[in-house]
Amino acid sequence: MLPRGLIISAPASGTGKTTLTLGLLAALRARGVAVQPFKSGPDYIDPAFHTAAAGRVSVNLDAWAMGADRLAGLVQVAEGADLVIAEGSMGLFDGVAKAGEAGTGASADVAALMGWPVVLVLDVGGQAQSAAAVALGFAAMRADVRIAGVVLNKVASARHEALVRDGMERAGVRVFGALPRNKEIALPERHLGLVQAEELPKLEAFMAAAGDFVASHVDLDALMAAAEPTLATGAALAVKPPAERIALARDAAFSFVYPHLIDGWRKAGATILPFSPLADEAPDDSAGACWLPGGYPELHAGRLAAAGRFRDGLRAFAQTRAVHGECGGYMAMGAGLVAADGTRHEMAGLLGLETSFEKRRMHLGYRLAETLVPVAPHAAGARLRGHEFHYATILSQPDPALARVVDATGAEVAETGSWRGFSGGGRATGTFFHLIAEAT
Repeated sequence: MLPRGLIISAPASGTGKTTLTLGLLAALRARGVAVQPFKSGPDYIDPAFHTAAAGRVSVNLDAWAMGADRLAGLVQVAEGADLVIAEGSMGLFDGVAKAGEAGTGASADVAALMGWPVVLVLDVGGQAQSAAAVALGFAAMRADVRIAGVVLNKVASARHEALVRDGMERAGVRVFGALPRNKEIALPERHLGLVQAEELPKLEAFMAAAGDFVASHVDLDALMAAAEPTLATGAALAVKPPAERIALARDAAFSFVYPHLIDGWRKAGATILPFSPLADEAPDDSAGACWLPGGYPELHAGRLAAAGRFRDGLRAFAQTRAVHGECGGYMAMGAGLVAADGTRHEMAGLLGLETSFEKRRMHLGYRLAETLVPVAPHAAGARLRGHEFHYATILSQPDPALARVVDATGAEVAETGSWRGFSGGGRATGTFFHLIAEAT
C-alpha cells in the first residue's frame, strides 16, 4: 500500500521550496518517519539532496515527458514508506504552453494526478496581510489541486509574523509554520542550479541543521496529518538498457543522469559498471555500451584533457561498441572545449564537436527528438522526450545530425546532436538534451 503524500510548491523559483523540503525530510527522518522523496520536473540536482536527507532515493516525476502510466509506476518506489514528500519546480502552475504526455510539466499536474495536497511556501518578505491574497489565488486556480496550507518564509520579526498570520486567518488559510530569515541554512549555487550534493562540505551537518531549523518552526504533526492518499496505481514500465553491461561515467564532472533510468536499467537485468574519467579511468572493456552523462566538464576541462588513459580507452571502446553522451558527456566526446577563460582543451575526439564557455548563452527547455540513426538502445525513428539546460556555445559540429529536435511548442531546435560510425561497427552518438522517457 502506498503512503499518503504532500507536494511542496511555491508561487515562484527561489522562494525556499528546497530548504523547506530538505528540512522536512531530515526532521521527519530524525523522528523515525520513513519518507519517500520525489522531485517534480526535470531537475537532476535536487534529488541527490533529497536522497541524502531522507535516506531513500528520490525520483523525478515529469508530467510533460512521462505518461500517466509511467508516473504511476514510478510512484511505486514509495511502497513501505510512511509518507511521501514531493518537491515542485518553479511556481506551482508553471509549465509549457503545449501539453506533453500527461500535462504541461507543471507541479500542479503531478499534484492532481497523485492526489497530493499542496503545501505552499510563501516568501513574505516585503508584505504582510497581502500574502493571504496570494494564497487564495493559488487555491482558486485549479479545482483538481488542493492547497492544504502554507509555510511562511523570510519572516522578519514576531510582529511581522503576527500580521501575516492575521491575514491568513481571515482568509481561512492554514499556516503550518513560519521560517525566519536564516543565512546559515542556504545551499550554494552554480550556473546550472545548486552545487551537487557530493560537493557540499559537511553535508550531514547541513542536513541536521536544516532539520532542526524546520522542526523548530513548523508544526510537523499538523503537516503530516494534512497528507492525502496517493491515487496512482500501476506497475513500473520497462526501461530498455543500452546493453547488458553498461560502462557509466560517474564523478564530479559526469553525474547528471535521472535515477529512474539507472533503476530501470538494473531492473531490466543490466549491470552498471561505473568509472571515473577524472581519475583517468577507461570504460570497462567487458561492457557492451558506454554512457557519458551530463555534468560540469567545463570545470574540469584541464584534467580531462590530461586524462590520456581515459581518452585512449574511450576511443578504443567506440571502435566496436556504442558510446553515447548527454550534454556535458557529449561535449567531452567532442574534439575540443573552450573554457570560460578562453583556453581550448582537447577532448576525446570521437566527434568533431567544438564547444565554448567563453561567451555563455543559456539553452533551456523540454525537447522532443526523432532519431535519424540508431541510438542505443533505440532504433532509428524513435521518439524521445528529454530536457536541455546548458550554457555552452557550439563552435563547430561537422558530423551528421543525430535527430530532428523540437521544443515543447514544436519549433525546430538547432542542437540536433551528432553521430559518427567506425569501421569496427561502433558508433558514437551525443545530444545536448538529457533523456527522460520514450514518447508515446
